[in-house]
Amino acid sequence: MSHISGNDNRDSFGSKFGVIAATAGSAVGLGNIWRFPYIAGENGGGAFLIIYLLFIILIGLPVMLSELTIGRSTQRNPFGAFRALKPGQKWFWVGVMGIAAAFMINAFYSVVAGWTLEYLVKAVTDQFSGKAPGEIVGQFNSFQATGWRPLMWTISFIVISGSVVMTGVEKGIEKFTKVLMPILVVLIVILDIRAITLPGASEGLKFLFEPDFSKITGASILEALGQAFFSLSIGMGTLITYGSYINKKENLGQATVAVAFTDTIIAILAGVAIFPAVFAFGISPASGPDLVFLTLPNIFSQMAGGYIFGLLFFFLLTVAALTSTISILEVVVAYFSEELNMSRKKATILASVGIAVLGILSSLSLHKAPGISIAGVNLFGVLEFVSSNVLLPLGGLLIVVFVAWLFGKKHLKEELTSFGLYKASYYRIYLFIIRYIAPFAIALVLMNSIGIIRF
Repeated sequence: MSHISGNDNRDSFGSKFGVIAATAGSAVGLGNIWRFPYIAGENGGGAFLIIYLLFIILIGLPVMLSELTIGRSTQRNPFGAFRALKPGQKWFWVGVMGIAAAFMINAFYSVVAGWTLEYLVKAVTDQFSGKAPGEIVGQFNSFQATGWRPLMWTISFIVISGSVVMTGVEKGIEKFTKVLMPILVVLIVILDIRAITLPGASEGLKFLFEPDFSKITGASILEALGQAFFSLSIGMGTLITYGSYINKKENLGQATVAVAFTDTIIAILAGVAIFPAVFAFGISPASGPDLVFLTLPNIFSQMAGGYIFGLLFFFLLTVAALTSTISILEVVVAYFSEELNMSRKKATILASVGIAVLGILSSLSLHKAPGISIAGVNLFGVLEFVSSNVLLPLGGLLIVVFVAWLFGKKHLKEELTSFGLYKASYYRIYLFIIRYIAPFAIALVLMNSIGIIRF
């Protein structure tokens, strides 16, 4: 395969820190701070964490590197990348799937991201203090029942993301994530220090770090692999898109490890912030998706300094959600601007309006609005299921198969070594994993999530 020359006039990341901040920002989101703690809580804590870390190293890193390689080698969006690598063949459909997944994910993700803004306002106006657990649940239900407030916040979030993306890659995405990511790390460390100083916090740390393998089932192993996948933003086109903005002189292997390390550390630190507090106040760690919006406000209302820590936590959640929505929106914008020859401004407005329409419908579907369900499942649930359980693992599977067997060994080595600038001593192990181990593991997740096999 001949080397594909990229587009030299294309906007790109300006610095190594920019690459890591933006790409880690795309990976770090509600998946780390909202989803990881409750999934770990439901699957026994420490043992789940060990399996999760193994999957990040064995499967997550190689798949992530494969996506960044496709993006950087072509310097195009996911659709354009596959079309450039295999012209006249049907591989461009993998890119189409990634763009469709990004569109769907941004629609339902913006709904949950909107809730973080509502809770940030609640935290600022001190609406948790002195409230009994039942009243906090009532607050959430009445917020949902108003209908218009969730919609207002969903649209606000899409507008904020769009205004960052519209300003470009280096002046917008890179500039904002270089500020937001350090803020996120500082916030989570402050919350961790507070959490571990609570009386009874040691039980929470024990739960998170002392493995009890008797709690592990086949389902929790697949859950760990699925979480590793979703946490690293694999299969949704963001890594191919961001890879296309990485300079040819950057060390791709190093960048991939730095991003995966940042993402994983933040997920673990979120667990350290949440579990000691959960145990200190005698709440079940297996509280499910409610953990962040119903359980934690209850804890903040009882905790000394709870006002400040509630404020910091919901600000952290908003920042994490924003770094993700920016990157997911960029996938759709890059496609519109490159394939349909639109200006970035027009592409951002069109993508944002489309996502807002779908986001509004999925938010309304949570209130049992008539006609917004498919086969009895609300639109929010349908979008989440199709994107997370079908498009992401299927996209990830096809991407590793493509890089392992069709990309070309010579071409792959050139990209991984930046044309001889670096040693890629991991090359053989990496190739073995993406040829034989990753496809099998991802196929298992895919078959389990769509119900072909059940563990």
